[in-house]
Amino acid sequence: MDAAHPIGIFDSGYGGLTVFKSIAALLPQYDYVYLGDNGRAPYGNRSFETVHQYTLECVEWFFKMGCPLVILACNTASAKALRTIQQADLPRIAPDRRVLGVIRPTAEIIGSYTKTGAIGVLGTKGTIASGSYDIEIHKFFPEARVHQLACPMWVPLIEYGEYKSAGADFFVQQYLDQLLTAAPDIDTILLACTHYPLLIDKIKKYLPPGINVVAQGDIVAGSLADYLQRHTEIDAKLTKQGRMSFYTTDDTTDFDNHATVFFGQKIASQFVHLDAAG
Repeated sequence: MDAAHPIGIFDSGYGGLTVFKSIAALLPQYDYVYLGDNGRAPYGNRSFETVHQYTLECVEWFFKMGCPLVILACNTASAKALRTIQQADLPRIAPDRRVLGVIRPTAEIIGSYTKTGAIGVLGTKGTIASGSYDIEIHKFFPEARVHQLACPMWVPLIEYGEYKSAGADFFVQQYLDQLLTAAPDIDTILLACTHYPLLIDKIKKYLPPGINVVAQGDIVAGSLADYLQRHTEIDAKLTKQGRMSFYTTDDTTDFDNHATVFFGQKIASQFVHLDAAG
């Protein structure tokens, strides 16, 4: 993509493909590059410092690929690295580029789904421990009652292809029971991990009627479309030939097999060594 200036879509693994799928459906005219840092995944249990280091290395790779705009389609990276990248790194390394996350656009709208004011947030240990959703949601909906719960078994179940199995039901029901026992008035549950939409049918199965289950893909896609309309200087830099490229820092065959499930169509990825990206 020598002459291309694509939108970069980043995740530590496969989950960001559920967000990319929604973005590409809404904005098919743009060029895109997706990078999964599968070789160092998962990010969920890593320290803030490590997640920042890994995410910044990936962002710099995107810049070398010609991306004026990068979307961190990863809740853990958005929670643990985005602010530092935006405030400290970009002014130093690329003041004319932009990096956006998935937490703020979700927080801006999630309160409109609830009637009771009680919102459940399900995510990885890293996302929940950061408190990012609690902080961001209260900026837009100060009266909301946010109840967070880490679901550490869900991502492994999904990545090992067990998300449709009967064994997955046990862990889905276990976490949902914990959440609703702690806060029985919850009427809206946010899936604050981009893997979790693959479990949405099982999640709905173990919830009482009338509870909204909200995935992030369409929200983030709509927010990006709005951003590009408001920031014409960024939009003007982006090439629009509908091209998509996929990269992984791990085995391409394994990535392609998993990614096809997340993205909803067959893909062919390329391997990249981040250390050799420059």
